[in-house]
Amino acid sequence: QVQLVESGGGLVQAGGSLRLSCVASGPTFNNTCLAWFRQAPGKEREFVATIDRSGLSTYYAESVKGRFTISRDNARSTVFLQMDSLQPVDTAVYYCAAGSYSGQARAYSYWGQGTQVTVSS
Repeated sequence: QVQLVESGGGLVQAGGSLRLSCVASGPTFNNTCLAWFRQAPGKEREFVATIDRSGLSTYYAESVKGRFTISRDNARSTVFLQMDSLQPVDTAVYYCAAGSYSGQARAYSYWGQGTQVTVSS
């Protein structure tokens, strides 16, 4: 069992940056791949980025590649999402997820409650 708690969301102007954190509890954090998804109002949940257990392999959605960086600190059971050059289209609730290394939501069994990111123009 893995429990995930996100933080770091907020309101930022276009071009700004935010850093999301997700703290996990449970004995299997170091053996679990982690990901960030997001869901904008009226849209389906979409994949943002994922990172493998070691932190050495990452994969990003094309829409965020070069602007967002996923990382993890296994000693602190935390995964991060550094978001730079934010645009209004990035406005969404961002969710942390734990599961298998994939861009598909169905590969992840555990989900956080989400944190709101709002980017103003």
